[in-house]
Amino acid sequence: MQHDVLADCFSAIKNAEVVGKKECFSPVSNLIKSVLEVIKSRGYIEDYERAGKRFRIKLNHKINDCRVIKPRFSFKKGDFEKWEKRYLPATGFGIIIVSTPKGIITHEKAKKEGTGGKLLGYVY
Repeated sequence: MQHDVLADCFSAIKNAEVVGKKECFSPVSNLIKSVLEVIKSRGYIEDYERAGKRFRIKLNHKINDCRVIKPRFSFKKGDFEKWEKRYLPATGFGIIIVSTPKGIITHEKAKKEGTGGKLLGYVY
């Protein structure tokens, strides 16, 4: 029984990266599709495709760590520095994935657009 499909996806990616695999599989959901699109646009994964009831994620071994943020904290447009210090190893290194009224985007894009939302996870 799955409780958090995003956590399952991130743990599959991280475990495959540690072992050195070229691809991994993740359950299918619209949330995961949006998150994978953000991660792909930043170059952390090579590509992903739907294979039946799972996503096949092609890795390029650029991820050091990826985790979900539990509980999903709410943030205002001025709180980014606090969350960057808490979850990322250095300023400008890695991304925090956030859910906003404008969709699932990186914290940097949310900062430029001046919007708040909920924290989903981080990748670096």
